[in-house]
Amino acid sequence: MVTKDFWVLLAMVLYFIAMLSIGFAYSKRSNSSAKQYFAGGRGVGPWLTALSAEASDMSGWLLMGLPGLAYFTGAADAMWTAIGLAIGTYLNWRLVARRLRRYSVVAGDAITVPDFFSKRFHDKKNVISTIAALIILIFFCVYVGSCFVTVGKLFSTLFGWDYHLTMVVGAAVVFAYTLIGGYLSVVVTDFIQGMLMFFALAVVFIGSIASVGGVDNTVTFLRGIPGFLDGTHLATPVLNSMGEQIVRDGKAIFGAPTDYGIITIISMLAWGLGYFGMPQVLVRFLSIRSSEEIRKSRIIATTWCVISLACGVCIGLAGRAMMPTQFGTQAAAENIFIVIAQALLPSFLCGIVVSGIFAASMSSSSSYLIIGASAVGENIYRGVINRKATDKQVMMVARTTLLVMFLFGIFVAFDQNSSIFQVVSYAWAGLGASFGPLMLLSLYWRRTNKYGAIAGMLGGTATVLIWHNLIKPLGGVFAIYELLPAFIVSLLLIVIVSLLTPAPDDAVLYEFDHYLDDPADRKVDDDLVAAEIQAAEERSQI
Repeated sequence: MVTKDFWVLLAMVLYFIAMLSIGFAYSKRSNSSAKQYFAGGRGVGPWLTALSAEASDMSGWLLMGLPGLAYFTGAADAMWTAIGLAIGTYLNWRLVARRLRRYSVVAGDAITVPDFFSKRFHDKKNVISTIAALIILIFFCVYVGSCFVTVGKLFSTLFGWDYHLTMVVGAAVVFAYTLIGGYLSVVVTDFIQGMLMFFALAVVFIGSIASVGGVDNTVTFLRGIPGFLDGTHLATPVLNSMGEQIVRDGKAIFGAPTDYGIITIISMLAWGLGYFGMPQVLVRFLSIRSSEEIRKSRIIATTWCVISLACGVCIGLAGRAMMPTQFGTQAAAENIFIVIAQALLPSFLCGIVVSGIFAASMSSSSSYLIIGASAVGENIYRGVINRKATDKQVMMVARTTLLVMFLFGIFVAFDQNSSIFQVVSYAWAGLGASFGPLMLLSLYWRRTNKYGAIAGMLGGTATVLIWHNLIKPLGGVFAIYELLPAFIVSLLLIVIVSLLTPAPDDAVLYEFDHYLDDPADRKVDDDLVAAEIQAAEERSQI
């Protein structure tokens, strides 16, 4: 066992060294300016853009949270969530990516999501970007915590090490290479980690099916569990007083399945709405080399997403057939990927495959850290506190923010019984409802104004907090995922408040009307835009 642990650990250590080396390699280039540090100088190619977006988006929940959900309650929850995410991924690349890349250049060369919103509406007081930055900071701290939970569970399950110690050490590795390397190191490591995650999912999925005796044997076993493979019912594990599934005569006990109605299906599909407001994905659209390369990235990203999600769900299902009584709670079941990899693979290959879990956590938490840091440094410090701040000062503030987020993430992750899926779902709803409707209307509706933008962001955030904590516990129709009602509330507030308040200035409308013009033959004349802005300012003073 010691020998096996050694080879697993060696593979993982080599992987960590490689990731840190990338951080050092890109440190000089990333630190040359704030634009390089936060957006890679807008020079990232389509493959790096696509896979880094998906790797940072999926995080550790793809390899742990999603399989754990499928293992514990069957296909329904996991399957409908995966379908919603796959649809959302495609629509986000299709509806948002190209337009955001074009508009961000026209709107003052914005390099962060809060920066784009502020410049899109010519908000000279930076109220919009400040609110957006604070929302990002709040929910990304929770997101970072979920990634650190993944790290702690990984090493605790693999080696039996102390959860809290390994969680802190793993978090420190992520913090180090994010602090040193900036956006480019994050994107390149995310690309590598996206490839590793894909390989890990495929290997463990095929291995788990083979170990049970093939697809037919797996399906036959799972059909014996009431509602387990039924997309319109949810399997119901029978729990003891400790909240753990009862095992009798070597068999996990299930009760009658619960109905999985249309409201619940819509609730799970609503996960896809979150993509329109995910800063870690949207910043990839801002940083891609050219808007003309979006189509290629969309194909790569959607393909990766569909196959990876399918593998994640199937690993959880096959894991129940392979180890039917191994895990008594959903939080414990989130270790199914690790346990299968240990059981089936040679030690060194196991180390490489489970590095995919750490890869997912590293890629996501590093993205959250760099985006949170950029929001505070670029949008709050330079945007509000010190408008004449140099790039060096901005990056100093950003790195201080990194440290604060790192410490808060450790605080969130300190409870080792946290469910990764539940923590992620909360942060996903918060960001998706706060920014998703605003992003869509900013790109498609010219009448959207800054007052509507502020109302939509605040309304979306408030609805998520209120619905999750006060309304959802009521059950019934109110048990719907908080992202859906919050998204609708935010959308309505933007439209209603925009219509009840003054229309955008002529300069804002002119930019909107021309932001999709061909960059090689753009009709927007810089002098004309400047004149429009000056005229709008003069009219507002009358």
